[in-house]
Amino acid sequence: MNSEPTICVTSAMRAQIEVIPCKICGDKSSGIHYGVITCEGCKGFFRRSQQNSVIYTCSRQQSCPIDRTSRNRCQHCRLQKCVVLGMSRDAVKFGRMSKKQRDSLHAEVQKHRLQQQQQQQPGKAEAAVQAYAPTTAAHGQAKLAQDPLPSGHGPAPAKAGSGGHGYCPLEPGSSPDQTGPPLNEMKYRPFAQNSACADFLSRPSFVRLQGSPLTSVTELVDHVIQNVVKSHRETCQFLPEEVQALRWEIFSPTEVESYQKKSTEEMWQNCAHRITDAIQYVVEFAKRIDGFMELCQNDQIVLLKAGSLEVVLLRMCRAFNPSNNTVFFEGKYAGPEVFRSLGCEDLTNSIFEFSQGMCLLRLSEQELALFSAMVLISADRQFLQEKFKVERLQTNIQLALKHVLQRNRHDAILAKLPLKVSLLRALCVHHAEKLRTFRLTYPLIVHSLFPPLYKELFTSESEHSTTFDL
Repeated sequence: MNSEPTICVTSAMRAQIEVIPCKICGDKSSGIHYGVITCEGCKGFFRRSQQNSVIYTCSRQQSCPIDRTSRNRCQHCRLQKCVVLGMSRDAVKFGRMSKKQRDSLHAEVQKHRLQQQQQQQPGKAEAAVQAYAPTTAAHGQAKLAQDPLPSGHGPAPAKAGSGGHGYCPLEPGSSPDQTGPPLNEMKYRPFAQNSACADFLSRPSFVRLQGSPLTSVTELVDHVIQNVVKSHRETCQFLPEEVQALRWEIFSPTEVESYQKKSTEEMWQNCAHRITDAIQYVVEFAKRIDGFMELCQNDQIVLLKAGSLEVVLLRMCRAFNPSNNTVFFEGKYAGPEVFRSLGCEDLTNSIFEFSQGMCLLRLSEQELALFSAMVLISADRQFLQEKFKVERLQTNIQLALKHVLQRNRHDAILAKLPLKVSLLRALCVHHAEKLRTFRLTYPLIVHSLFPPLYKELFTSESEHSTTFDL
């Protein structure tokens, strides 16, 4: 496998580079990759696009916004932005950075810092920028310093009408950014502090709700509701109108037959990527919930490993059509027969039945958001190190969910939710068993072609030597 052309940089220079956000998506950068300052995720995405010689397509107008939260939604537009900003295998050579490149980098670092100061002290920073401008211009506009497109920080604003976002564990709309962060040998045991997932979780995420100390239970409940619902809405794969408009666009018999002719290993790999992409959104959802990032890293990972697929299955009901028992998958609605080549007919039917049952509850977006948070932040998971902290978070979320259900006159639903939790856990155990059988039959497929995040969430293998890309 060809490695990335690299530029030798000192630790001091690397610290300077990391001040500048990723040029592609605005995430925290990790260095100069293929000629452009990018994060690990965009570096890995560009590398894979070159290695696999894939051709991406855009289902919109080839003008999709690319930022931290949307970068996995359209690979075509993401790759175009990489190319426009100068990413190329020939952009840098092995060796040391030239003086011109160092000067250009230094100029951009200074410019970025002054822009930050300007936001804090507009008057002083403006004068400093003006004084510094001639020096910056003198260094030219090298590829290293180009930034014709704005680099955002954090997520894009929630789309209008995003109160009822739909989810599907099998369909991100495009092949995911292979995979998300590995979770470091997670077999329900304490995790090393230097794990890839620990690094991922420690990265700057989204601004959590801030405010004055809460002085009453009512204020606490209101705060939890606002925070969890906001987190839910801002970590969505699909707008409801996007999938609702296609509810009767189902696969034709010919298309169904083409899926059924796929090999078992191809279909498993396809679904593993779809599930992984959905899980990445669940991870972002968790990171936005107040208190989650204050848990120790071990407990964050334990909760995500145990509950992320459960939340994905919960969210699936928003991309499910109970009228004809179909789910949104690769641009159309698909019935269980589409997934026959997986060789998991019993598991597939159970998932569809669960989605039917969830739709019958008719949960509002608030209720679904809070129920998802309660499922994820569960104090009965094994190997929690600070169980009391998780219990406190879970209790707050349960109070908020109960309040919303009572306010919406859905008190009867409260008694049905424990059964749904039990069904979710049974489905995840069933999935793990099917994956174990598949892995025994196709060990090389799982080891080489499955997303690292998927492998480390759902297998017990400890020899994952993959690179952390998110």
